[in-house]
Amino acid sequence: MIRNEELEQILETIDLQNDAPAQEPMRQYYFIKKAREIVAEESSKRGRPLTANEQTFGCQMNAKDSEKLIGILENIGFEMIDDESADLVFYNTCTVRDNANQRVYGRLGLVHSMKKKNPHKKIALCGCMMQEPTVIEKIQKSYSFVDLIFGTHNIYKFAELIVAMYSSDRMIIDIWKDTDKIVEDLPTERKFPFKSGVNIMYGCNNFCSYCIVPYVRGRERSRNPKDIIREIEKIVADGVVEVMLLGQNVNSYGKTLDEPMSFAQLLQEVEKIDGLERIRFMTSHPKDLSDELIQVMKHSKKICRHLHLPLQAGSTKILTAMNRRYTKEQYLELAHKIRREIPDISITTDIIVGFPGETAEDVNETIEVVKEVQYDNAFTFIYSKRTGTPAAAMPNPTTDEEIKENFDRLLKVVQETARNRVGRLMGEVHSALVEEQNEHDPTLVSGRLSNNTIVHFPGNTSLIGKIVDVRLVEAHGFYYIGEMT
Repeated sequence: MIRNEELEQILETIDLQNDAPAQEPMRQYYFIKKAREIVAEESSKRGRPLTANEQTFGCQMNAKDSEKLIGILENIGFEMIDDESADLVFYNTCTVRDNANQRVYGRLGLVHSMKKKNPHKKIALCGCMMQEPTVIEKIQKSYSFVDLIFGTHNIYKFAELIVAMYSSDRMIIDIWKDTDKIVEDLPTERKFPFKSGVNIMYGCNNFCSYCIVPYVRGRERSRNPKDIIREIEKIVADGVVEVMLLGQNVNSYGKTLDEPMSFAQLLQEVEKIDGLERIRFMTSHPKDLSDELIQVMKHSKKICRHLHLPLQAGSTKILTAMNRRYTKEQYLELAHKIRREIPDISITTDIIVGFPGETAEDVNETIEVVKEVQYDNAFTFIYSKRTGTPAAAMPNPTTDEEIKENFDRLLKVVQETARNRVGRLMGEVHSALVEEQNEHDPTLVSGRLSNNTIVHFPGNTSLIGKIVDVRLVEAHGFYYIGEMT
């Protein structure tokens, strides 16, 4: 992240009569300045500022990428609006499940009719879905009105790609298969002034058999810890009190660094930052969650009492087919150790039902794990076949009706367990970070406890961004009604 005043000082030194620098991020600063000229000229033609709209699908990594893209758009002169009729629309896509792809195709059909009425309208696609060659072929063939396509590895090139898009009448496609490049110090526009995601690594090396992410996000590469600390210090100075450290598997952090550093060691360095109140992170893979990390969490005063620990399945047979690299017994041993060392921790998880070959007995084993671990919440999904993954070629004799029945059985247990876990704090006083005015009742605000549970309580918008003490008066399934103390 770079502050606006720092960027402006750099841009003053850039002469657009010269060729673009080869070195990053100076190359992108050059194109930011060039893009400003183009946007100013286009705005002058229309007699108003150019508008832009973003549509983000998928995970928090995608949301963080969109903040960077919005930061560049605003910096070069676009005005962000909440309407897809904007002069430029970009879709930051997800491809974890097929229905995410279908949603994007549906949106493209809608904006195509808009573009027919406004031929100057620009449409850009980026994100994980764009890393699939079959998707690119389909867009070229059936959605040729799209102006720009880029992937997950070259988000930082957005200003350069915008210049190329406005300088060409043809579809611009800029997709990299993989990279070890990490480019920092570009504009970003945070969604919330008081909390922010911070990428600590990119890519994934796990290759779970059902997952497309390693193929579209590339291999693991960790950011330099000094750059991470510097970014967090900057945003804390700008008002951020809570950070979410992001990576496909944060437990693998540091392995690609010239001077290896563990994730637990990074957390200890982040905790030293003055003014930072809360630290969250996701996602943790059970196969390499260390005793060191558990101890750092146990003794930390800033790391939130919440751990997202994806299970995916409770049957060792299915876990092996998923290439998760742990057994049911190993997962349970880890969960019990975490509960023993950090009794007040909230553990949430992801579970897939209907993986190829999964039987009712396998789902019974998953239900056993849910009952034994006592999750505070679980995100349950029906398996979605992703072309290009090993699991896509696996036969699945289980019928859709059986899968739905198994899913419903599991969901019932998950909801009962979570309701009991959430309710255990009733009557206690806990600190909550106030995040927003309640959308259903403007006399209430909504805050998040350290353990990630939501509490609604009387208050006004002046509390947003502050951490306050709240008594938890009523438990309502997955949230509380409270009162400030």
